Amino acid sequence: MGRRVRLEGGENRVREVRERQGLSQAELARRAGLSRQALSAIEAGRYLPNVAVALRLAQALSCWVEDLFPAPPAAQILEAEWPLPVRRGQPATRRVGLARVGERLVAWPLQEAWGLQAPADGFVVEGGRPGRVRVALRIPPAILERTLLIGGCNPALALLAAHLRERFPEYRLRWIPMNSQAALQALARGELHIAGTHLADPVRGMDNLPAIRRILAGRPVAVVTLARWVEGVMVPAGNPGRIHHLQDLARPGLRVLLRESGAGSQRILAWRLRREGLPPSALPALRWRARDHLEVAAALTARLADAGPGVLPVARIFGLGFLPLAESRYDLVIPEAFFWTPAVEALLEVLSSRRFREELEAIGGFDPRPAGTLVARLSPSTS
Repeated sequence: MGRRVRLEGGENRVREVRERQGLSQAELARRAGLSRQALSAIEAGRYLPNVAVALRLAQALSCWVEDLFPAPPAAQILEAEWPLPVRRGQPATRRVGLARVGERLVAWPLQEAWGLQAPADGFVVEGGRPGRVRVALRIPPAILERTLLIGGCNPALALLAAHLRERFPEYRLRWIPMNSQAALQALARGELHIAGTHLADPVRGMDNLPAIRRILAGRPVAVVTLARWVEGVMVPAGNPGRIHHLQDLARPGLRVLLRESGAGSQRILAWRLRREGLPPSALPALRWRARDHLEVAAALTARLADAGPGVLPVARIFGLGFLPLAESRYDLVIPEAFFWTPAVEALLEVLSSRRFREELEAIGGFDPRPAGTLVARLSPSTS
């Protein structure tokens, strides 16, 4: 008879036409040669009839098939900015998350594992001008105005997005995984609403502010803490490589998985290695670099590496061993232009809530007490 599907957006008008003609469900089913249960399923949108059944229904109701099953409206096509390099003239994926950042519509590709966390807002239909793509929109356009884009490496950002959706369903937070330096650079280019960062300056004993001032070059921003955490070296469960001290990482035969230079945990590791008189070249490092904490943890869990920089909460989640090196603060950097918007105010309310703090504490490895604390307001006069 057809396929069991849920029809979208009111395409099925069988009930409407039947009732307008004064026919009962049983009478129309008899005329079309269907069971009453089958007709009920069609009208309810649980079944999509095949062509033969659709023609019989149209004949029984003296109308066109298009009157009963009109084609869905064409998707709205929008041109959006594409923040990543495009190779060979085509994006790496057609699925994108969309949001309006100020006056700009930005399309972030939903790629790798994190791209499966939420449905796409649209599909790339063709490339546009350089640095832009044309996107077939799959959501109501009004949602684009109520979506926040946040870049960073902290997995708790996904948790923050879920808490925002639960408490304030009219707003969305899309987490785009990237290292701390990349997040600040994307914020400086106007491709995000918020950047998460943990770029500590251990020499001066300062968390994040020097890097924020340098990369954002005097742009007025507010800096709000998400949590404190411990950074260090993650190792597989049971520590089969017997890594108990930083010097052990230089032991021949080990496989050390490093991060990009812009990652906060990689910077901490490099700083501690210099203090120990160990150049990074002394480590038996793998050739490939991990893009985030979760990739390091997954490689260690699969025994594809013996050690890698990371943070205590991720080590706890994956059941890994951990060698602590330093404690740092993970901050959210919010441009002043967005700080007082209703969406950001809702986000900060969730961030400061007792429920969110309790969940961070339950994960382990986080110190959630400073969550929601305004650390600084930076402007050209304070930079």
